[in-house]
Amino acid sequence: MTAPRTPTTAEELRGVGLRVTAARVALLETVRDGDHLGVEAIATGVRGRVGHISLQAVYEALHALTGAGLVRRIEPPGSPARFEGRVGDNHHHLVCRSCGAVVDVDCAVGHAPCLTASDDRGFAIDEAEVIYWGLCPDCSTAPST
Repeated sequence: MTAPRTPTTAEELRGVGLRVTAARVALLETVRDGDHLGVEAIATGVRGRVGHISLQAVYEALHALTGAGLVRRIEPPGSPARFEGRVGDNHHHLVCRSCGAVVDVDCAVGHAPCLTASDDRGFAIDEAEVIYWGLCPDCSTAPST
């Protein structure tokens, strides 16, 4: 049996009702190839793929892709927004207090207990955002200055 075909980036954009442009394709691919990238890093990656793009165009495309659910925006307190292509699985993040590194961490195994609030106050909860703070392995073993 043949494995199902993975849709192209252009097909994904069309599938959520977005117009396909070279910049949007490059931006989505840059985010997916990156690791919790900031806007400047995304702009640099897009420029490396398609040439010039304004920072405003990057912001507009990120807004559209986030709204369509193809990109996830995370904004740890005290940090600029970062973007990732891992969407729809309710994972969380580890953030290093020293260097700012951000890494994914899966929600607890089994059902998503983080979606069960002690008091939901009538809300229909469908997502939880948890940020774990600490020191990454490099920073925790670095000599203090």
